[in-house]
Amino acid sequence: MNVFQHSPESTLSATTASSLSAVEWALRILGALSVLAVGAVHLQQYFSLYSSIPTIGTLFVLNFAGATVIGLGLLAPVERLYDRPAGVLPALLAVGGIGLAATSFVFLFISERTPLFGFMEPGYDPAAILASRVAEAVAVVSLLGYLVAGFAIGRR
Repeated sequence: MNVFQHSPESTLSATTASSLSAVEWALRILGALSVLAVGAVHLQQYFSLYSSIPTIGTLFVLNFAGATVIGLGLLAPVERLYDRPAGVLPALLAVGGIGLAATSFVFLFISERTPLFGFMEPGYDPAAILASRVAEAVAVVSLLGYLVAGFAIGRR
C-alpha cells in the first residue's frame, strides 16, 4: 500500500476509534471520581457515626482504602506500567471499582431492611445515604460503559 494513498474508509475508522477513545477516557474518569466519592462518603461516615461499631466501622475504613487505590489507579496512566495485553490493568481496576460500588450498594440496601453483621442502618444521615447511592450507581454505570466501549473497539 502506498503511504500517500488516502481512503475514506481509513479516515472513518480512525475517527470512530478516536471518538470512542475519548468516550472511553471520559467514562473512566467519571468512574474513577465516582469510586473516590464512594470511599470519601464511607470515610466521612466512619468519623461521624460508625467508628465505634464493630465490623461495620472497619468495613467503612476498608471501603475507603479500596476506593482510593482503585480510583487513583483508574486516574493514573497504568497502561504504561504493564501494557501486554493492552488495557488489562485498567480493565481489572474497572472491574474492581464495579465490585466495590455494587457491593456497597447491596450492603446498604440489606442493612436498611435487616441486620448486617449485627447492625441495622437507622437512617441517621439521609444526605450521606443519598450521596453514597448516587456515587455507587454512577460508578457502576460509567465503569461498565468504559469496559463495553473497550470491548467494542477491541482494546480488551
